[in-house]
Amino acid sequence: MTQGLIIVDVQNDYFTGGTMELVNMSAASENCKTLLENFRNKNAPLFHIQHLAAREGATFFIPETKGCEIHSDVTPNDDEPVIVKHFPSAFRGTDLEKELKSRGVTEVIICGAMTHMCIDTTTRAAFDLGFKCQVIHDACATKDLEFNGELVKAKDVQNAFMAALSVPFAQIVSTKEYLES
Repeated sequence: MTQGLIIVDVQNDYFTGGTMELVNMSAASENCKTLLENFRNKNAPLFHIQHLAAREGATFFIPETKGCEIHSDVTPNDDEPVIVKHFPSAFRGTDLEKELKSRGVTEVIICGAMTHMCIDTTTRAAFDLGFKCQVIHDACATKDLEFNGELVKAKDVQNAFMAALSVPFAQIVSTKEYLES
């Protein structure tokens, strides 16, 4: 089974000072960096996903801004694919599926942001396309949300989405658990 790493939207707007700051993004990014280094050392397939806003009225990931750039923790090397997307799923309107299959990838390791949006939709799409999935929970970040007039803290959003993905869509593990497996 060939594994491929998918690093989703680790971009400047999600960090402190960005226009869509997430809770614990720096810690998640450090874990993404650890995973990236692991895949580089194994010379295993890896894919950087970069969201560029195409929706009118978007407030973050605006093309040609510092905020849309991939964060320095996970800067792609010149020979590493960067797949640009315009929707939450890294598969919609992109060549990601074709690229994964061309490299023989049958299992995807997913990390990045936002848990409740792009990680969720990318994982479900990968599962639907027949890939085995692992989501690295401590290499993902989200934010506080509001529903029906109530605040839902980022920790609760994170836990709810990881619980929902755990059956049947993905195995949910920590960075340490992944590296030790």
